[in-house]
Amino acid sequence: MNFILNTDSYKVGQYRQIPEDTEYVSSYIESRGGNWNKTQFFGLNMFLQEYLSKPISMDDIDEADEMFHLHLPPMADGAVFNRPGWEYILKEYGGYLPLTINAVPEGTVLPGRNALVQSINSDPRVPWLTNYAETALLRGVWYPTTIATSDWHVKQVIKKYLEETSDGDADVDVLFSLHDFGARGVSSKESAGIGGISHLVNFRGTDTIEALSYGRKYYGSKMAGFSIHASEHSTVTIWGGPDKEIDAMRNMHKVFGGKDSTFAFVSDSYDIFEACKKWGSMKDELDASGSKLVVRPDSGKPVEDVVLKVVSALIQQFGWVANKKGYAELPPNVRVIQGDGISPATIEKILYTLKNHRISTANVVFGMGGGLLQDVNRDSLEFAMKCSAARVGGVWRDVYKDPIGDTGKASKRGRLELIYSNGEYDTVRIEDPRVPLSTKMLQPVYHNGKILRAQTLDEIREVA
Repeated sequence: MNFILNTDSYKVGQYRQIPEDTEYVSSYIESRGGNWNKTQFFGLNMFLQEYLSKPISMDDIDEADEMFHLHLPPMADGAVFNRPGWEYILKEYGGYLPLTINAVPEGTVLPGRNALVQSINSDPRVPWLTNYAETALLRGVWYPTTIATSDWHVKQVIKKYLEETSDGDADVDVLFSLHDFGARGVSSKESAGIGGISHLVNFRGTDTIEALSYGRKYYGSKMAGFSIHASEHSTVTIWGGPDKEIDAMRNMHKVFGGKDSTFAFVSDSYDIFEACKKWGSMKDELDASGSKLVVRPDSGKPVEDVVLKVVSALIQQFGWVANKKGYAELPPNVRVIQGDGISPATIEKILYTLKNHRISTANVVFGMGGGLLQDVNRDSLEFAMKCSAARVGGVWRDVYKDPIGDTGKASKRGRLELIYSNGEYDTVRIEDPRVPLSTKMLQPVYHNGKILRAQTLDEIREVA
């Protein structure tokens, strides 16, 4: 938890690379594009609570001093590590970082290439601190924002198909249409917590327990998400082969069925279509108990084979009704969850295929694992943190890059403000005459160790 070590090696000596009379350095974080044209901001408060609300200590300085002297070559005068700078922070600020950070409200959806976060040193004695914190701050933002953004776009797709093919309330039904199966597929328990709670901004279904803990710890949510009892292949196949699969089914229904109960059963251990027939043989039992069965296929090609054929097989066993929009729906106590081979792209293909066969989206929900929490990186939204302004010798100057080989990496110039006016967002210089007439979206969230804004998950969902 030593924040001084929460950086890249090349940052350690950069305090000697800027002009000696530099006083302030202002930097911003943005998504420069990537896979989606809109970004949903989320996750900064987790980072602030976990890292910037805790002070550095003399032990931290000693540890960093020893490590960097072993790790890096000395400068011309023998220095390696900015020990005086960190000791100044410890003495003058009790170890809390003298930074001021502004950011858009979490949950906000806005076009890419806008400033989401702006950071500046609050003490002219430590202008090097702003970009020393880049690695940690950027990492604290890009991952949860990317997960939330991906989910937000998936949510729009599913909601669209629900509105077109279902009689239900799409705003409600969509909340449980994508379930998080990603805990085992991520790189760490921390990733499961951060990514998992990011998923729960837009949806409510999860099997990632870490997400629930993060919701409690960082966002004031007593219970951020929900799940149901479900089988796995081992609890089905342990009964003794295909002929005994029906025994596993009946046991599942006996233990977890009942009025207003819902349970999921993985049904492809042997032959998914024979399993659908077995469920059909239990139709009267299911109807009598008031249970809701969710059949889970877990192999095959999800678009070409599985979902359409499994829904069709269940229709043969349980029947169907035409809803008011003319699409076929299974009885309300039978549904399908597809959790294998799912990605944002396959979800849309599956729903398109079902619609073309006049089958309602209401029949299916999805589970996503690696595609949800792991199949992203910083380039998914082309995240970057760049310096845009510095005060040197008492005068503010623009700081920017404009590489001839890639205009997409050109950075913004000057001291910035994100404004909202007439339904549109725009990142402008603070001198822009529109600033006083618009809503300023970069709101104070952190100053010298104090967290200034702490949104609850319910508040973020309302923004979202």
